[in-house]
Amino acid sequence: MADANSTLTALPGIRVGHWTHAAAGTGCTVVLFDRAVPAAVDVRGSAPGTRETDALHPGGLVAQADAILLTGGSAYGLAAADGVMRYLEATGRGFPTTAGPVPIVPGAVIYDLAVGDPSVRPDAAAGEAATDAASADPVSQGNVGAGTGATIGFGDGCLKGGLGSALSRSGDVLAGALAVVNPAGDVHDPATGRPVAAASDTPGSGFGQNTTIGIVAVNAALERWQLRKVAEMSHDGLARAVRPAHGMHDGDTIFAVSVSPAGNSGDLTTLGHAAAEAFSAAVVQGALCARPAFGLPAAQA
Repeated sequence: MADANSTLTALPGIRVGHWTHAAAGTGCTVVLFDRAVPAAVDVRGSAPGTRETDALHPGGLVAQADAILLTGGSAYGLAAADGVMRYLEATGRGFPTTAGPVPIVPGAVIYDLAVGDPSVRPDAAAGEAATDAASADPVSQGNVGAGTGATIGFGDGCLKGGLGSALSRSGDVLAGALAVVNPAGDVHDPATGRPVAAASDTPGSGFGQNTTIGIVAVNAALERWQLRKVAEMSHDGLARAVRPAHGMHDGDTIFAVSVSPAGNSGDLTTLGHAAAEAFSAAVVQGALCARPAFGLPAAQA
């Protein structure tokens, strides 16, 4: 029997909320945790837009994140993290300091200013609204949240991209992923090798300001250095689904978190492989769930 929820929120303690501005072609997505969780990140693209990623490096003082922000609006959209912090501050969440808790909200952006209205970008109010809307319901996919203005390819011939989410199971290992699919390369089904969304087949498409960003979560108690390996392996899943990936015009970034109580560990290679499989599937879902918008066709009309 199929899982009732086959998205990231199937993992315990994770909620996802979106703020969507369909007319302007932008939005943001917040992955909210019931408690601060161990987190890491791996940035592979050469043109990233990020916030608080250095705080997640192994060996740093801050070992956990309260939420992860994925947003449109290019670098402007990072302002949405202020609203997420504001929401969390009101509930007493954050890293303890002598002046009170400081919420830790790492984030990453996609460039979506080429569609819709580029003067409208996610801001603090948008981030707060997305956090307030967070729920454990199956993640809405397609032209929603950070995927609202996503495209596949760049230029006159690009296709509509979107937001996707998926699960991967291997015995007791459960990995969930959420991807904002805005790549320069084409999207392929890793299982068959067949193209799912091939902008390169469309005249006028090309490489530009593109990025695929996302998050994976695993049901094992891992330290940051282990989560960094999970994030690294998840990029293998991205590269299997997007061809080419990690280019000069990409800002490809994947966060990894552990949502298991202490003591429930697992084989790191198995966990990383499951996360990579989940991320590949989430990328394909983001392409398949996208719908035509802003004069752009989609893989499935």
